[in-house]
Amino acid sequence: MLYQRPHIDRGWIAAFAAAIALVCIVVLTLQIRDRWQSPEIKSAGEAKHSTTGQAAREAGARVTPTDPSLSVEPTPAGPKPAQPAAPN
Repeated sequence: MLYQRPHIDRGWIAAFAAAIALVCIVVLTLQIRDRWQSPEIKSAGEAKHSTTGQAAREAGARVTPTDPSLSVEPTPAGPKPAQPAAPN
């Protein structure tokens, strides 16, 4: 008499693996959903009267606008870089 192995139902295994994969996809999507919107950037005037300004005042800091960047950057102080020993 031959020994018969029990039948493994691969359909249930595949369905179980697909359900786990779907749950993982949903969880990962919910974790990164905040990165889909661009961050809200407030000016110094708006931040001064909001929660950010309140937290800054409580910490002893001031909220001020940033200085405008220079149109022409100054030359760096110090010696110029040396030329390569054997140029191409």
